[in-house]
Amino acid sequence: MKVFVTGGTGLIGRALVKQLVNGGHQVTVLTRQFRASESNIRYIQALSSLVERPDVVINLAGAGLADKRWTASYKREIRASRIGLTELLVAHLRVIGFPEVFISGSAIGFYGASDDQQFDESFGPGQGFSADLCRDWEASVEPMSASDTRYVFLRTGVVLDRLAGAYPKMTQSFKFGMGSWMGKGEHWLSWIHLDDMVGGIIHCMTTPALAGPVNLTAPQPVTHRAFSAEIARHRRPLLSLGLPAPIMRLALGEMADDLLLTGQKVVPTKLLAADFSFAYPTIRAAACALEV
Repeated sequence: MKVFVTGGTGLIGRALVKQLVNGGHQVTVLTRQFRASESNIRYIQALSSLVERPDVVINLAGAGLADKRWTASYKREIRASRIGLTELLVAHLRVIGFPEVFISGSAIGFYGASDDQQFDESFGPGQGFSADLCRDWEASVEPMSASDTRYVFLRTGVVLDRLAGAYPKMTQSFKFGMGSWMGKGEHWLSWIHLDDMVGGIIHCMTTPALAGPVNLTAPQPVTHRAFSAEIARHRRPLLSLGLPAPIMRLALGEMADDLLLTGQKVVPTKLLAADFSFAYPTIRAAACALEV
C-alpha cells in the first residue's frame, strides 16, 4: 500500500517505516529535515508535496512532552505540533482524497491520573494539560468522520527502547550504582516495548475491526518502584531510593505533576480482543530484552 507517515524520523517512526518497507509498502515521510529518498521511501518537507491520495496515513508528529520545561510558549508548541499539524493534514487530505485508514497519535494521558482506576478504551477524558491535549488532538480528526475512512487513535503508553526515548533516561542512575524511581514510586507506569508499539500500529492498519481509540500499552502495567526493581535484577545497584517530589517540582514545574509523579493503569483491551500477540507482555520479558 501507499503509506504516508508524519513523525517518521522519530523513535517510533523510524522503526515503523523500516517495518513498512520490509512489508513491501511504499512510504512517504513528512520531515522538517532534507533527506534523500531511498528505495520505497520518499521524504518530503511540506504537505503540498503530497499530491497523490495515500491508502494509509499514520500521523505521529509532535514535539516531545518531556523534552523541555512546560513554559507557556512550549505548551503552545506542543499543541501546535499535534493539533495544528493534524488540522492542516486533514484539510489537505480533503483536497487530494481521504485515505482508507487514518491512524493518529494520542496518549494514555487522555485518561488523566489515577492511583486505583484501571482504564480501557471506554473511559472518557480526565483532567490536566495532557488530558486536554489528547482530547483536542483526537477531536482534530473529526472532519474526517463523515467519510468512509476508518480512523484509529493510538493512546500510547511509555515506549521502551534500549538506545533512545524514555528508557535510557529512566535507567540513567543505574550507571552510577543507584536505582531510582520518581516520588514514592507507587504510581502506575503503563509501558510498551518499541517492537510491540510498531507491531501494534501495523495490526491497527491491517485489522478492519480496530477503529476509534486503541490503547498501545503492554497487558501488565507496573508501578515505577516495580519497574526499578526489575532493572535492579540486571544491574544490581548499591543503593535504591526515590527522587523527592518537591525537588522534581522545583526543577520541572507543572510537567512533574502531570507527567512524572502521577500515572494511570491502562490495559490494551481492544488489541487483545483483535488477537494481537505481544512479544513482551511483561516488564520482566521487556527488561531481559532491553538489558542484553
